Amino acid sequence: MRDHGFFHRQGRKLSRLAFWLAVLVPLSVAVGSAVALFLWSLEWATQTRFDLPWLIWLMPVAGFAMVWAYQRFGGASGGGNSLIVDEIHQPGGGVPLRMAPFILVSTVLTHLVGGSAGREGTAVQIGGALAGGLGRRLSLEAPSMRILLICGIAAGFGAVFGTPLAGAIFALEVLMIGRIQYDALLPALLAALVGHWTVLAWGVGHVHYEISFIPSEITGWFGVDILLYAKVAVAGLAFGLCARAFAEASHGLTALWTRFVPYAPLRPVIASALIIGLVYALDTRAYLGLGVWSAIPGDPTLTGFLQPGLTDYTSWFWKFLFTVITLSAGFKGGEVTPLFFIGAALGVALGALMGVPTDLMAAIGFVAVFAGATNTPLACMIMGIELFGATHAVPLAIGCFTAYAASGHASIYGTQRIAVAKTRVGWTPDPTLPLHQWRKSRRSCPAKDDSAKD
Repeated sequence: MRDHGFFHRQGRKLSRLAFWLAVLVPLSVAVGSAVALFLWSLEWATQTRFDLPWLIWLMPVAGFAMVWAYQRFGGASGGGNSLIVDEIHQPGGGVPLRMAPFILVSTVLTHLVGGSAGREGTAVQIGGALAGGLGRRLSLEAPSMRILLICGIAAGFGAVFGTPLAGAIFALEVLMIGRIQYDALLPALLAALVGHWTVLAWGVGHVHYEISFIPSEITGWFGVDILLYAKVAVAGLAFGLCARAFAEASHGLTALWTRFVPYAPLRPVIASALIIGLVYALDTRAYLGLGVWSAIPGDPTLTGFLQPGLTDYTSWFWKFLFTVITLSAGFKGGEVTPLFFIGAALGVALGALMGVPTDLMAAIGFVAVFAGATNTPLACMIMGIELFGATHAVPLAIGCFTAYAASGHASIYGTQRIAVAKTRVGWTPDPTLPLHQWRKSRRSCPAKDDSAKD
């Protein structure tokens, strides 16, 4: 009888495994294919913008049309990444399938006219929208839908950056500060790997990042350069504070737009005027678009920051400003690639000031500011290892972990939950409360939350 029960349980496990394989593989192939199309379109849009510089003057028109279309036809799609995270925590109206084409087209349009935005948000929303649509088609119950949405995030993230391990961990780590959702570990890994492999199968490549710094060039006590690691930790504090400032500025400026410009389609028109004004005041277009590469010689770029011996003290600030203005006003795209740029540029500035190889510090800043802004230090450390190699694992970990601690409970994702407080003593967070609601309640009742200040 006992043997019969054992085989019955194993049969159920195999049946469930077959079900998830049958669901996740086609979903991940679909997400990877959509991301491949998106990456190809993004490359076309970027090259076209360089070929036709006058396109920047269409930014107000594109912004108006984009926000108007979202209001008129987008439904809940405007919720973006935060909607997906919220649906995982508290299932409600679901993630609309229309989110995928809306975010793909609007992000490409943003980059075509020169908006400073990224691509992570687009890939994650494509993954979440396709996962949500499939889950409704299969009439999945809430626990299974939750896992499917997590896998959609993993597939999109892993596919768009070519970092499947980081994509899997990011999808599990981004939901709650201080806790990883291990119940979806294997499905998320499968989805991220298949999504990544699908992009490669379509012949769409990823940007190759590398740094020339070799640890053996610097030696210290017992083969460990304590001074270098101490400087990296100090830089990590700066990266975390920068991440926090970015999140606070993004949410704060969004609130200002809402308060002073009630008609949403008008916000990107005003923002476009500000961006175009900055372009001509600074006499550079280096802070438009992704910033990964540029057709204009001498422009600061993400790949350029990883070259040794560079000195640049201001590019991080200008990219920060361009990106916050672009995204807060309603243009579409992700924050992550701009955060890569900001972090790498800040790393160059700090490396030059502290006497640390600037390419190493740029690589650390690349992932550390992202870690602080999203509260995903493990995913960002793994991403750093996937992009720059395990040789630099220790300084990458120091930078990411320190930035995570220094950023407090700020986040670019307002629907994250706090499972474990970062530095609290005698304070138990409410894991059911979205981060933006918790921060609002803390501001309205400061005396009550004195022990929970971050």
